[in-house]
Amino acid sequence: MARHSLICGAAFAFMSMAAGAQAQTIVDEWAGIKLPPPPALKAAKVDPKTTALLLFDFTHQTCSQERRPRCAASVPKLKKLLDDARANNMFVVWSVATADSKPADILPEIAPRAGEPVLPSLGPDKFIKSDFEKMLRDKGVTAIIITGTAAHTTVLHTGGQAALRGFKVIAPVDAMSSNDQFTEAYTAWHLANAARIVNATTLTRVDMITY
Repeated sequence: MARHSLICGAAFAFMSMAAGAQAQTIVDEWAGIKLPPPPALKAAKVDPKTTALLLFDFTHQTCSQERRPRCAASVPKLKKLLDDARANNMFVVWSVATADSKPADILPEIAPRAGEPVLPSLGPDKFIKSDFEKMLRDKGVTAIIITGTAAHTTVLHTGGQAALRGFKVIAPVDAMSSNDQFTEAYTAWHLANAARIVNATTLTRVDMITY
């Protein structure tokens, strides 16, 4: 009888522990998660003949001191990227952010000139339901410099998809903005760690890009 009680007790304890373990999810453990160390930034030397600069979703609707101050603060870096790209005759592609935005809504500091391509609002992955990849291939582009707001949508999904499609991806962390630090951080971490994406991606800063 005592032995039977001991076995039953052990079984109950085991089941209780198993139930407790099953109850633990990543959400339950959230407060105890330790952030990984930041990914290393690396210098990026680009060939302007085979590289495209992507300036995605920087419109009045999405990038302003009121709407997204982190984006507004990044505009001087974006302008430097654009000025350097134009000085080196690099292919540049823009996009608008929302269905009701238009090319004229792109911030004047980094606005496209007549004839320069502007993608419509296509969602976070600019390759879906578009001729974006063909546009790049037709120009002989094999590498992209990805910038955008918000980082966790356009930069994460278009940048990741570009890597999976065989493009080299250069991602300056000071040119991908979001509503807060965390979303920028997890975008940078994903690009620097995800399988197949990491091998094609260089995480960098604007001042570490040379021609």
